[in-house]
Amino acid sequence: MPNADNWQGDVLRDLRGTPPPQRAQSHGAAHGHRPAQEQQQPPQEQPQPRTGARAPGPNTPASSPAPAAPPARMQRPAGSPDSRPVVDSALSGTARRPRQGEPAAARVSRAIRRIVSSSAAREVAEITRTAERIQQPVTTGRQIAVTSIRGGAGKTTVAALLGTAYAHYRQDPVLLVEADPALGSLPLRLGAETLRWTTADLAEIVEPQMSLLDVTGYLVQLPDNAWLLPGSQGRIGAMLDTAAYERVMVALRRYFGVTVVDCETLPAEVARVALSAAQARVLAAPATLDGITSTYAVLQWMQGLPSHMIAGTVVALTSTTSRPGIDVEDAAEKLRSTGATVHVLPHDRHLAAGGALRTELLARPTRLAATRLAAEVFQLSQKRR
Repeated sequence: MPNADNWQGDVLRDLRGTPPPQRAQSHGAAHGHRPAQEQQQPPQEQPQPRTGARAPGPNTPASSPAPAAPPARMQRPAGSPDSRPVVDSALSGTARRPRQGEPAAARVSRAIRRIVSSSAAREVAEITRTAERIQQPVTTGRQIAVTSIRGGAGKTTVAALLGTAYAHYRQDPVLLVEADPALGSLPLRLGAETLRWTTADLAEIVEPQMSLLDVTGYLVQLPDNAWLLPGSQGRIGAMLDTAAYERVMVALRRYFGVTVVDCETLPAEVARVALSAAQARVLAAPATLDGITSTYAVLQWMQGLPSHMIAGTVVALTSTTSRPGIDVEDAAEKLRSTGATVHVLPHDRHLAAGGALRTELLARPTRLAATRLAAEVFQLSQKRR
């Protein structure tokens, strides 16, 4: 995996217009950028100074070089993309009414048990402690990457649950980034109606002098002071290169207390970069025999990496049916033996149906489990710079 510190430093220097040190030139060439001294000037054409640059004084040597022109990608695009609906109008009518996460009988039974026992007080105390963990202040923005070994593991659902929990409990802005551009469903899960600007678009626009208000003008606003940066407009074949991802993530980090990244499935290149740069990682895995087997193999491979990788990884074990084909608790213990933290998300009819996530329809055990997962991941992210 790449070294996160190296590329973040390079992008920060690029944002400020500072020429990179000699050792970083090979890194830029690897991304297709030529060093400034190798770029040829058109014949008989003098480079023009930047707008607002100070004119040379009488004591300025004639051989002093003119200020370098800003990088081409710093220029704003001539036009803006058109808004596109998240769900095509021909398909929007096929969706059924959202379901409650658990049957009515289960909800009534749980309410009665809470009334006749002391579990309600313990539950409130636990929720309070969990909320306090999530609300801890941060000195720099925390980046949390969510990925999986294969599709259908529930990684986008986990990313949406995490982002929703952080936005609900925290006071600072929360950002959700879709780094799975080809067929990502994060905007649909978060209830976005239209998409316009994408990660690749913002990479050509973002500048260090922008304010939070400037930046959020290119994002999709969500409830509870949360924002979404889509990976694409739902078109097949849309690609996100690592250079655009790196530039956007470094530039936006200072605006948001927590950023949740919905990555591509491993071993995609952008996913590897996101995992190496994040302060905490979530590996979504279905509670099936093949899901447990593949996840266990990946965790064993991670044991050979620097120790903070496995220590900062949480497995979100999602039950895809009400009666999984494995013993979920035994499987969770087997995964914990690798050194990773494991949280189990119970089966929820509302989540299983797909579509927009509505927290009021989630089963109570799902809400509690998702909040505990968010708190655990955030605590791990605090241990890394």
